[in-house]
Amino acid sequence: MPLICAEPVSTDRLDLLPLRVEYAAEMAVVLSDPALHRFIGGAPYSADDLRARYERLVAGSPDPGVSWCNWVLSLRAESCLVGTVQATVTADGGAEIAWVVGTAWQGRGFASEAARGLVDWLGRRSVRTVVAHVHPDHLASAAVAAAAGLAATEEEQDGETRWRRSERPPA
Repeated sequence: MPLICAEPVSTDRLDLLPLRVEYAAEMAVVLSDPALHRFIGGAPYSADDLRARYERLVAGSPDPGVSWCNWVLSLRAESCLVGTVQATVTADGGAEIAWVVGTAWQGRGFASEAARGLVDWLGRRSVRTVVAHVHPDHLASAAVAAAAGLAATEEEQDGETRWRRSERPPA
């Protein structure tokens, strides 16, 4: 599978915008609630730390067989950023996805909408298997995975349940 790059994706209410370093200051505010780290650990990044992280992500994976695709979620009606989605795509046609929506915008279906848009976009690029890792106690994130068409498996990684969506390759 050739290297793929994030492209703009539109859903009903959101624009998934390919990550740019310039988004770091606004995203540092969006992601500033320590509660967002309850299940994943760590702490919110400062604007400078997030800028440095975004610089690394935008530069791309050092592995030529891996594509890092990252987006910010722009809520069209309010002209503001509300979260992120990401996909790590491998040469074998698989992708691992993740999402986060700022606390102030949770409970409105934005994560599910963005994850569905991301999975659809990946499918149009011949990605056949999509996985996500969800903490077993994070019911909201499990609902997002289900809404994106993934199903929980018996597999675990680092204490998280692996969710998977697989499609057969074309004949």
